[in-house]
Amino acid sequence: MITALIKHARFARYGVNKGRQKADSQIPNVTVSQHTFLDGSPGALIALVLMSHTAHIPSHRKPRRNAPKTALRAGVAGGVLSTIAVAGAAGPAQAEPVTQTIEMPTITAGLSTAVAASAQATQQVAQDLQTQAQEDAAAATAAKTAKKAKAEAVRKAEAKKKAEAAAKAKAEAAERASRTAARTTLSATSGSSAGSAVASASSSSSSSATGSAASVISFVKAQVGDAYVSGGTGPNSWDCSGLVQAAFRSVGVDLPRVSQAQSTAGTQVSLSNLQPGDILYWGGAGSAYHVGVYVGGGEFVGAQNSSTGVVQRPLSYDPPSGAVRVL
Repeated sequence: MITALIKHARFARYGVNKGRQKADSQIPNVTVSQHTFLDGSPGALIALVLMSHTAHIPSHRKPRRNAPKTALRAGVAGGVLSTIAVAGAAGPAQAEPVTQTIEMPTITAGLSTAVAASAQATQQVAQDLQTQAQEDAAAATAAKTAKKAKAEAVRKAEAKKKAEAAAKAKAEAAERASRTAARTTLSATSGSSAGSAVASASSSSSSSATGSAASVISFVKAQVGDAYVSGGTGPNSWDCSGLVQAAFRSVGVDLPRVSQAQSTAGTQVSLSNLQPGDILYWGGAGSAYHVGVYVGGGEFVGAQNSSTGVVQRPLSYDPPSGAVRVL
């Protein structure tokens, strides 16, 4: 705490030239003659003279209307400044320098790491979304391609099935046409001789068949009504040579598979000397296109075609070209 005794104060007048008018003001002229500190040490105080904030400043502005407030503010500010000045003068002559510094924490590194981590997470999410979109597009394309391939496979399968059916029908038509042509040729060449041979064979009876021949006849008659299928060997569908082969196999006789070979498998016999169990063929010997089994009574059993299947017919229905005897 500082105490001071101010002996006397006087006011001095000073003026500021403001043109035609003069503004007078009073400032205190302070003289310090005696002071005493609490600790008993003598010292001198700095004499301060309070001045107006408008002193010695040329101006042509009109005085403010709130001049009393301005003077009051100047007085308060002057008192504060005086106290600060007195305290500064009374302080120690030499202040020790500050040797300790405080290091403020920095958050630059942590902030940079957080920003980098956030940017990396955002980039990863974007990459994941892009990858998912690519996978979805690839899956959709694959599904579309698979659907198209399946439809194409079904179409090809149907086309193949139709082609096979058409080829089969064409082959059967060709077979029927060849049979018809062969029959016409045989009819033209043999004429009445074939008719007489058939008539002579008609006088024979199946009752004369015995042994293996009777078993062969029984086998083929049991298949009457079965379907005709090209290449069929039973038990419910046959072609002509497949039926004949199976009938003779039932009695232990192995015959070739096709009609051309079956037409030369035994002893050639005339159509006028037929016996039950003889093999009938249509076409030339060695080049026959159809075979059947003579069952006596002027009739035969054979797998004719896909329209009729296995039938029993008289020789006049389809006169054969020749016959061979195996049993």
